[in-house]
Amino acid sequence: MGAWQGLRGRGRAWGAGPGGLGRARRSRLSLPAAGGGRRAAGTGRGGGGGFGGSSMDWGTELWDQFEVLERHTQWGLDLLDRYVKFVKERTEVEQAYAKQLRSLVKKYLPKRPAKDDPESKFSQQQSFVQILQEVNDFAGQRELVAENLSVRVCLELAKYSQEMKQERKMHFQEGRRAQQQLESGFKQLENSKRKFERDCREAEKAAQTAERLDQDINATKADVEKAKQQAHLRSHMAEESKNEYAAQLQRFNRDQAHFYFSQMPQIFDKLQDMDERRATHLGAGYGLLSEAELQVVPIIAKCLEGMKVAADAVDAKNDSQVLIELHKSGFARPGDVEFEDFSQPMNRVPSDSSLGTPSDGRPELRGPGRSRAKRWPFGKKNKTVVTEDFSHLPPEQQRKRLQQHLEERNRELQKEVDQREALKKMKDVYEKTPQMGDPASLEPRITETLNNIERLKLEVQKYEAWLAEAESRVLSNRGNSLGRHTRPPDPPASAPPDSSSSNSGSQDNKESSEEPLSEEGQDAPIYTEFDEDFEEEPASPIGHCVAIYHFEGSSEGTISMAEGEDLSLMEEDKGDGWTRVRRKQGGEGYVPTSYLRVTLN
Repeated sequence: MGAWQGLRGRGRAWGAGPGGLGRARRSRLSLPAAGGGRRAAGTGRGGGGGFGGSSMDWGTELWDQFEVLERHTQWGLDLLDRYVKFVKERTEVEQAYAKQLRSLVKKYLPKRPAKDDPESKFSQQQSFVQILQEVNDFAGQRELVAENLSVRVCLELAKYSQEMKQERKMHFQEGRRAQQQLESGFKQLENSKRKFERDCREAEKAAQTAERLDQDINATKADVEKAKQQAHLRSHMAEESKNEYAAQLQRFNRDQAHFYFSQMPQIFDKLQDMDERRATHLGAGYGLLSEAELQVVPIIAKCLEGMKVAADAVDAKNDSQVLIELHKSGFARPGDVEFEDFSQPMNRVPSDSSLGTPSDGRPELRGPGRSRAKRWPFGKKNKTVVTEDFSHLPPEQQRKRLQQHLEERNRELQKEVDQREALKKMKDVYEKTPQMGDPASLEPRITETLNNIERLKLEVQKYEAWLAEAESRVLSNRGNSLGRHTRPPDPPASAPPDSSSSNSGSQDNKESSEEPLSEEGQDAPIYTEFDEDFEEEPASPIGHCVAIYHFEGSSEGTISMAEGEDLSLMEEDKGDGWTRVRRKQGGEGYVPTSYLRVTLN
């Protein structure tokens, strides 16, 4: 830009000032509505920087700072690009943050469905899952912030930056063309000036030659005339050069005044408009950074509020009750271990109930010192043998599982019944309106539905029977089942044992029919198995019991009893549902175990 500096200096030297041609007011480019006009009310140009009060134009105040304006406008565009790059990297940070949050939530969310996860019933676990869900929603809001910044800031400002660069390039190209035209005019002025100077010297020289010859007496008249003509010609040429130089100077001064007072100020004002619009858009972009955050503040506040609600929802007392409901076995605590007197082996009488399970749930250790194993509630459990009636579970858990499956079967049964009714109605419609369909085409589905109904009814009956037996176990173990049933439970389906058989025979049958206990079954009363039989000795009561319901012993081996009658317990239930008792007025026999409340000695 050295030529610009030379022209600027010559403009001042030649006295081309504002008093010469003056300059017309230049039109203004409109600014975005968001940024307002360049000349906002009460501010004026440069008002934001402490120069308010008067209108300050680049074309007026910075008319000789072409290089400064070039650097400043380039700096403004670089700043715009830097901000766009900053926001882009900020969106990448937000996206990475949201991704890591979602991965963290996925890592700690329960893997099993809530219906299959017992831990999901605890308020602590439910609150933790809710907090994870709120964190996941929070991550979604961070993704929304990143998306808004990417679209509204990065894309729009990057596009606007390209437009500003093209506009800036156009303005500076226009300014450089004007400078080149002015420099070309100045060169023509310099040429005419040098020609005028050269012609003046030649004219003066010719005049001096003519005057010398005129005074020389030796010079001929022809030489004098020729010298005078040459001097006249040179003088005429100098006059023409003078006129051309004057005209060229006037034209250059006019072009220079137009350049400094009109053409370049307009270009500078256009650059000022462009730069102010760029600054306005950049300021709006700064605002979008906070606006994107403010948009998600309400949702984030709800997420935080949800976390607080989840924290307040933890109920320690309720969780304790849930644990009881989930794992209550229904067994009674083990009773005292009996003393076994080995000093008098001949007088030791094995109990008839050595293999039985006390109906109040208290296990007892029996038999000689050759018992195989002792199972304790807190011992290591063996592999579970799962049974269809859930007898491998403790009584209370068995009752709950049976109740759950019974409800499921009833729902399935009701669904099949509804489907059968719908098929019957459809068949009636087909019979009345044959064009709607063939009634025979529904027969296979009706038959299948009927089969399903029959199958489900059998399953419902089976689960009802198992449930009744499980409830009897629970009531028996609780030791207080009076008034639990509105009617007596059904007696066992199997026939009572033969009362004439010995205790040892019963024990042998019991041992041969026992199956391995399941893992959960180890919480049941402790059993002790014998490896050999003992001789039968006179039986003595091992406890007493109270009849909960009236029982009419009509089959062989049974005995009748009245509700509330006190009986002596002679032999515990061997697993077939029958217990052997003795009446006070005499007579022994079997009664249903579920009809008794038993107390061991």
